[in-house]
Amino acid sequence: MIRVLVVDDEALIRTGFQRILAAADGIEVVGAVSGAEALRTVREQHPDVVLLDIRMPDVDGLTVLGDIRRLPDPPVVAMLTTFDMDEYVETALRSGAAGFLLKDTDPEALPPAVQSLARGGTVLSPKVTRTVVDGYLSAGPQERSSKALQRLTGREREVLVLIAEGLSNADIATRMHLSTGTVKDHVSAILTKLEVSGRVQAALFAQRAGLLTEGAG
Repeated sequence: MIRVLVVDDEALIRTGFQRILAAADGIEVVGAVSGAEALRTVREQHPDVVLLDIRMPDVDGLTVLGDIRRLPDPPVVAMLTTFDMDEYVETALRSGAAGFLLKDTDPEALPPAVQSLARGGTVLSPKVTRTVVDGYLSAGPQERSSKALQRLTGREREVLVLIAEGLSNADIATRMHLSTGTVKDHVSAILTKLEVSGRVQAALFAQRAGLLTEGAG
């Protein structure tokens, strides 16, 4: 059972997400609270996944993210956002966010997103991905990005594409017929070579480099 906490300043959003997730098999919503109650609820309920509004009037969502990430054995945190909130994305990425979901995400897509997060995968709503790719990663020099990609082995590029598709280490291991330990080694090498600090940044790097388009072709 995946334990989920929803944190948002709008009661309508909290209630909607809670009802959608509570109706899904294998998911238990352990709380739906405002930002001021978030840290205390995480400590009390020990959720596996937290869906956290990126900006709230009572307390800044990025501050809450940092506080949660500093806890012992912190839960996975994905940020809830609207399309015009991309100025906060870079800070959230560097603070350890595992993904971004738009508040108007298709209800049918929400439970699978939570399940992917719980497995260690990344989740990026398509609109958010486009915004981040155009903004966050495009800030870096093209030449540096190209050289970083060239440092990857063929197998590491394959793993990077699967990371960008949101697969966890276990899912990648199954897909590529490798051990989970081997996949972890590949992921560590990828993060080092690309000079990024997490899976989401690596996924966005792959998006910007066009690796997913290459795979589809």
